[in-house]
Amino acid sequence: MLVGVPKEIKDNEYRVAMTPAGVQQLVEQGHTVLVETTAGDGSRFTDDQYTRVGAKIVPTAADAWGAEMVIKVKEPIAVEYPLLRSDLVLFTYLHLAAEEKLTKAMVDSGVTGIAYETVEARDGSLPLLTPMSEVAGRMAVQVGAHFLERSHLGRGMLLGGVAGVPGANVVVIGGGVVGTNSAHIALGMGANVTILDTNLDRLRFLDHVLHGRLTTVASNSYNIAEAVRTADLVIGGVLIKGARAPRLVTREMISTMNPGSVIADVAVDQGGCVETIHATTHSDPVYIVDGVVHYGVANMPGAVPRTSTFALSNATLPYVLRLARLGAEEAMAEDDGLMKGLNTYRGQVTYQAVADYFGLAYTPYEA
Repeated sequence: MLVGVPKEIKDNEYRVAMTPAGVQQLVEQGHTVLVETTAGDGSRFTDDQYTRVGAKIVPTAADAWGAEMVIKVKEPIAVEYPLLRSDLVLFTYLHLAAEEKLTKAMVDSGVTGIAYETVEARDGSLPLLTPMSEVAGRMAVQVGAHFLERSHLGRGMLLGGVAGVPGANVVVIGGGVVGTNSAHIALGMGANVTILDTNLDRLRFLDHVLHGRLTTVASNSYNIAEAVRTADLVIGGVLIKGARAPRLVTREMISTMNPGSVIADVAVDQGGCVETIHATTHSDPVYIVDGVVHYGVANMPGAVPRTSTFALSNATLPYVLRLARLGAEEAMAEDDGLMKGLNTYRGQVTYQAVADYFGLAYTPYEA
């Protein structure tokens, strides 16, 4: 198969979809890999490293997009919409429930769109979302600590405090991969951490494995409001597979927070779980509502691209190899979890949560 790896062009997105090691495995199995020139520079992979393992370096994005299957990191942005076509398999993060224009472009083009974030393992987990959720969850605490500094619009607090001075109150909404990693790092930095989730068994697990100043609370609107009111840093980590995130933190709750408190909503790429959040960029990451600093960068792991590229490629490569060897239809026939990653196919929306959110017809894919 002819596989394309274009350069990511989203604001300050430095990840690349495949490492040279991954390209080498594809080439060894008889596939041709087209890598757009400088695609790996942001993650410190040179064109020469790709060439040495058998990739063909191509000069333009259109050349890489001309492959039978394109492997990316982030969803296409508007300038890439014309490159979508009906005989193309696109394998990347899509987050369609937060992107109506992209959903329309995908449907209109007829592209076969397989989303990393909805591919499932046999146990129902999300193996291709997990590595970036781990990175984003850990980064959210770093980001929060940074913007709590007075020179960065915050309250002027050290996250972990010092002797005689308490650490910051960190509230984590959602006890999944993002929330667990956020809590882990925040506890390690000496903060007082409260984590909320609707799953009591998950809270019992977190209480057992995350030692330190950790408080577990059953998630409901009353408890969220109480926790947010005294929070110095709120981290949103709520996920509903393939669907828009529920708005759990309301504008009214935000208005009760102390000025200079910080919100980092990791769920922003699925619309966000905070009513006042909207997507921002690494070049312009924050804004203020009711005195509260809002951080809404939708591609947080792009700030640490080398770590993120390795982590993502480790997870995606087995699927890429299967898709290249069998083609999309046969690969999905063999793997029901991969089939759940299919969001658009031949002009139809094939993921129900996306169709429902936009009021579009849902057409289940049949292998």
